[in-house]
Amino acid sequence: MRAPLAHRLGNEAGAPQMAESIVAIWKEIDLALAPIIGTRGVAALYWRSLHLSSSAHPWLASIHKGAQAAMDLAALKSVIAQQTSGDAAAGSETLFGTFHDLLAALVGSSLTERLLRSVWAQTLGGPPAQDSSP
Repeated sequence: MRAPLAHRLGNEAGAPQMAESIVAIWKEIDLALAPIIGTRGVAALYWRSLHLSSSAHPWLASIHKGAQAAMDLAALKSVIAQQTSGDAAAGSETLFGTFHDLLAALVGSSLTERLLRSVWAQTLGGPPAQDSSP
């Protein structure tokens, strides 16, 4: 998970810039998966991933307020922006990896890769998450 995240964020990204990019990736994941498993399904996997990831990165626990019908990306953005760049990247990588693993456990690795292909293609070769062009 580090290679796609590092490519999208760049080498000099601070935590606030990371937070913007990470939230953009979560929005792309939601767009890719919601037609298949529903918005509530994506949110349920997100919240479970957040809960599991918080054992390795306790600062993520401040977001987890119980199962909700939607992802609270504003809270995620806020808590990531408050971390050091290293902690923000490590916690986000863990969260993405946990989400990926949970989805793969439910639908299989091959289908998970196909469902998330558009997100990872955007992350690896698409335009940056924040375009500054007019």
